[in-house]
Amino acid sequence: MSQSLTQPTPPAPPLAELALTGDLARPALLTVPDLLAWPQHRVRVAFECAGSGVRHHGFEGPLLHDVLRDAGPRFDPARRKDRLRFLIAVAGADGHHALLTWAEIDPDFADAPVLLAVGIDGTPLDRAGPQLVLPQDRCGARHISGINTIKVDGCYPSRPGGITGWTAAQPGGTTG
Repeated sequence: MSQSLTQPTPPAPPLAELALTGDLARPALLTVPDLLAWPQHRVRVAFECAGSGVRHHGFEGPLLHDVLRDAGPRFDPARRKDRLRFLIAVAGADGHHALLTWAEIDPDFADAPVLLAVGIDGTPLDRAGPQLVLPQDRCGARHISGINTIKVDGCYPSRPGGITGWTAAQPGGTTG
């Protein structure tokens, strides 16, 4: 009688997780498969890298705006400009960080097509985690791989004078 010795298949590494935190009504922990629930967009980008020249890639994934809007940012929707005080901090597992403003991604303002890429050049990013892609940036410095945290921060006052020691000078020398 012969026995077949086979090596057990090692378990697949876990899916990368992305934490949506901060001033959100519905913070969440998402994986790349979760991000497939939003409408998917495709972009071709050319990033000019300082050390290696121009790099061309194709990315696909949902818009950052769509994902964050569904998480319920805590601004007053009746006050259009209230959302302008919100910052978005993105961190990758490799320690890289980028900062965006809500106005950059909001359709009423700059409407930049910023992606949470779930694939690059046809390769899924399930295990590596999503990537932040800003197609409008000539340089890829705000491209973040393996995103593990996105924090939405609206702790900035929406009126002048709300920050200690800050006043807005008006024409004619008045403040207010």
